[in-house]
Amino acid sequence: MIEQLREAVCGLHAELVRYNLVAWTAGNVSGRVPGEDLFVIKPSGVSYDDLTPASMVVCDLDGNVVEGEHAPSSDTAAHAYVYRHMPEVGGVVHTHSTYASAWAARGEPIPCVLTAMADEFGGEIPIGPFALIGGDDIGRGIVAVLSGHRSPAVLMQNHGVFTIGASAKAAVKAAVMCEDVARTVHVSRQLGEPLPIKQDDVDRLYDRYQNVYGQRSSR
Repeated sequence: MIEQLREAVCGLHAELVRYNLVAWTAGNVSGRVPGEDLFVIKPSGVSYDDLTPASMVVCDLDGNVVEGEHAPSSDTAAHAYVYRHMPEVGGVVHTHSTYASAWAARGEPIPCVLTAMADEFGGEIPIGPFALIGGDDIGRGIVAVLSGHRSPAVLMQNHGVFTIGASAKAAVKAAVMCEDVARTVHVSRQLGEPLPIKQDDVDRLYDRYQNVYGQRSSR
């Protein structure tokens, strides 16, 4: 199970590069090991080109290294805090993607003015508090904002994007969609004030996308 997750998490880092969500060695993906108090995360400061399944680091839910030859991501404590306090979460992603991070720098949530936002996020993408890197303050902010919230993404003030999902792949998808809508809403605001979507319509769109859209056997 751990070896399969190492492969999956390693491969998902290529998606961050593919969708231009990261620069240099910034950003990370982690995945919870099913049935274990463990997760797999990217090593710190290693080029995306050099990532291999073997270079992924296995940590316990306190952020301690259990397996791996590398130091884990500098965001490990934040990921660990999320896994400890949100047992439904199977994957966590962090990026500094350009447009979403620009909203974070302004400390401004992204308003729900697109049907794609209603589908994926169920409303606005919220802002989380400013927190320093290295401890679990970022994790505390993520959990405080996203617990009970429809959005799988939070913009941590002056920092960037953190997303959660039932799996690492779902968290990566949320990061991709977060940047996509952040860019579109930014462009819209250059043309004028975007039109909000009524809450009833947001609710209907979210329910349809989460419960009807796609192939049921593959979700």
